[in-house]
Amino acid sequence: MKYFLKAVKTSCLSFLIVVTVSSCTTSGPSGIFGKRSPHEQYGDKIKSAGLNETAMGRKWFAAADQSLRSPLSVNIPYTESGYFPPDEPKAVGVIFGGRRGQKLTINLSKKPATGFAVYLDLWEAQVTGDLTPKFLLSADTLLSPVTFDVEKDGNYILRLQPELLKGGEYTLSISTGPSLAFPVTPKVKSNIGSFWGAGRDAGARLHEGIDIFAPRRTALVAAADGVVTRVNENVLGGKVVFLSPNNKDYTLYYAHLDEQLVQPGQTVKTGDTVGLMGNTGNARSTSPHLHFGIYTRSGAVDPLPFVNPVIRTPGKITAPVTNLNKWVRNNKNVKLLTEPSANASAVLSIEPNTLLKVEAATADWYKVLLPGGEKGFVASSAISPVQSPIRKVSIKHELPVLDEPVEVAARKATLAPGEQVHILAGYKDFYFISNNDKDGWIKKSAL
Repeated sequence: MKYFLKAVKTSCLSFLIVVTVSSCTTSGPSGIFGKRSPHEQYGDKIKSAGLNETAMGRKWFAAADQSLRSPLSVNIPYTESGYFPPDEPKAVGVIFGGRRGQKLTINLSKKPATGFAVYLDLWEAQVTGDLTPKFLLSADTLLSPVTFDVEKDGNYILRLQPELLKGGEYTLSISTGPSLAFPVTPKVKSNIGSFWGAGRDAGARLHEGIDIFAPRRTALVAAADGVVTRVNENVLGGKVVFLSPNNKDYTLYYAHLDEQLVQPGQTVKTGDTVGLMGNTGNARSTSPHLHFGIYTRSGAVDPLPFVNPVIRTPGKITAPVTNLNKWVRNNKNVKLLTEPSANASAVLSIEPNTLLKVEAATADWYKVLLPGGEKGFVASSAISPVQSPIRKVSIKHELPVLDEPVEVAARKATLAPGEQVHILAGYKDFYFISNNDKDGWIKKSAL
């Protein structure tokens, strides 16, 4: 007796897809690619072979588009383990918020390690215009980790998709950290004592930076490779140094120095000493500290995400990964949530014993798919395997077994009067049943 939905069998056409696409796939250098991403290059080969007109080809492109149109929301740091079935084209899309100055570190591992290509793409979500995401970078899975410096506050979409008819497990991990080095030498204990936006001069102005406290004449270091653009004094900052990082559109500002140790036009490397901590300027009445700021063409920005030394990595996945790619059922009323968080909004309420497919696991949550196509997150503690029947019933009259839980679904089998069936789960007005080699959906009202 089978307690799961039957997978679509690989056809002769599927075999043709494997042969044709594999024969025109060439290996290239790993890493971040140029104008045509690895995903696009592979898609071009599918089209060149005419396979985009096949059912499997159309599903592959549709899955890629859908993952960008309707990604699931997550918070970083984030990790998930999932499974791509070889006989059903799938793509994973997650959307998360990023702050300017953060460095994203993206790791992707997979099983099997070879013969299972998964394309990774990062996009910036748009809030105006036609809302088409802006492509940022792609990498093949030979490059790990992939890093990206967030250049503007906003939402970002990460997409994963394997080749046609290639299946396997994957684990995605997104960590965050600073894109710049800390501007105070690590040899001395320091602490950030005042943050961006704090009131100054009785509320007349706001703090346009962060204050980092340490003993007087502590070494202040270059937070990036770059060029010193200005070394002078002003009323507020006292002795100051301006540093322009290479290939960036902003300037670093060091203020209240006791002594400046660089000259305008000087090239520096990350970690080189640019000055010594003091309390010059309007900081004469305070303890020695560095006022560190970042200025763009449009003004100051919060420097904390750029230099916050805390590396945030995702926690462990505690939801059992043995349920990946399996049909399960919930053992109590649950909410299908938009994010893997108890505080997330609900997509819908799910009645007990609803059939769900586990697509991925993250922390103690499952990313699930309902028979009607709804996706979201549920607590793994509410999930049970579809192993034993909820109840057994005897069929009173001839009854069609459908391949989907909808009125217009195709009939895949017929139950004769007197046959016994096992009810394994449900979805809306239908039961999912099994009877020896017959499994599928029947109307609840037909019993």
